[in-house]
Amino acid sequence: MLPVKDFIDFVERHSLFDNSSKILAAVSGGMDSVLMIHLLKSAGVNFGIAHCNFQLRGDESNGDENFCRQLAQQLGVPIHVIHFDTLSYASENKVSTQMAARTLRYQWFEEIRQREGYTAIALAHHQNDTIETILLNLTRGTGIAGLHGIMPKNGKLVRPLLFLSRDEIQKVINDLQIPYREDSSNSSSRYARNKIRLEVIPKLKELNPALEQTFESNLIRFRELEELLELRVAELKQKMVVVNDQELHIALSNVRNIQPQRLLLYNLLKEYGFNESIVDDIISSLDKHSGRTFESNSFKLILDRDKLILREKGGASGQAVIINIGDHEARFGKYKLNILHDDSPLIIKDNPMAVSVDADRLVYPLTLRSWQQGDTFTPLGMKGRKKLSDYFISLKIPLHKKEEIPLLVNSNGGIIWIGGYRPDDNYKVTSNTKKVTIFELNII
Repeated sequence: MLPVKDFIDFVERHSLFDNSSKILAAVSGGMDSVLMIHLLKSAGVNFGIAHCNFQLRGDESNGDENFCRQLAQQLGVPIHVIHFDTLSYASENKVSTQMAARTLRYQWFEEIRQREGYTAIALAHHQNDTIETILLNLTRGTGIAGLHGIMPKNGKLVRPLLFLSRDEIQKVINDLQIPYREDSSNSSSRYARNKIRLEVIPKLKELNPALEQTFESNLIRFRELEELLELRVAELKQKMVVVNDQELHIALSNVRNIQPQRLLLYNLLKEYGFNESIVDDIISSLDKHSGRTFESNSFKLILDRDKLILREKGGASGQAVIINIGDHEARFGKYKLNILHDDSPLIIKDNPMAVSVDADRLVYPLTLRSWQQGDTFTPLGMKGRKKLSDYFISLKIPLHKKEEIPLLVNSNGGIIWIGGYRPDDNYKVTSNTKKVTIFELNII
């Protein structure tokens, strides 16, 4: 007898779909997916079948496809079939055959779902698949998320067979004599998952014959622990993370005080692409000199004097820009520089975003760039050179902000103006000035 009531109870308990849903069922022809569509049919669910022919097993793959077509016709449901050149895709993208097949099928499932108006994609994973996933994750290294196994629902993916073990599925299939296709690759220990299925789990079941039930109980605990961690991280984000313009700031005092420090800091930063190794480096640097930078693929984290500063790469700072003599504007990062020329010796006061300089002292092309180590200038009204790094420190400009400040540089290397702050004394307008050039910064 089909376990239809248990199936419906599981679907309702996890809110996988309802009577108004239209489900796309991924069917290989194996006993798991075949049982799933018989349950969908018996439960009165509106569904269609999706079958992928990966062309990896010759006549056997074609036999699976024909079986699925006949099954769809027998059940009176639509079927969608695609042929993939899996080996070519794996070679071109330098991935394993298994990874290629996974990527291809999930991309195609989503295309079919959107095009044909399906509500969700049903996959025939069961309890033993979850056990295998957890053991694989533990073998390769995992955080708490890797212990919760396969979730009943993940976005548009639903797994309505997770209430059954492999042995339970086999018993139903055998008792009702439901035809299915056996994938010969399932008996090969070449793949890591198969090795766990064929060699590791049987040994574990010798120690605990009720392995599936024990894991199911453990999964509930793991999921609750994960939920507790997520709640704690959300609470910390609200208390510790300060949004400042396009940056996130976290006070070092807060980072030092959270416990367990490594676990919580990693979970605060992982969504920005920082792995556990980088988090270890951050923690070991907390009490050392500030200024160190850590990077993920998309984000940069700066260890400032009293805080961690997180921002997207390539945000505020810009590439060096060349300004030729006829140019009237230039763009650098978030700034636009307007350039005006005047025949009168105009002096601009009380506006840090604009400066007038002696035009005769300019040697084109000029450059608009970020500061560099070793940069020096003579601050307006002073004598003697001063390092820009010392000047920034005296103004208490945060370390990460220095590279955002546009420097206007003469062709001979002299710094004309620290944009938004102070010009160099050597370019000031004097009584001998005949023409001035005015530079004005605006935030875009």
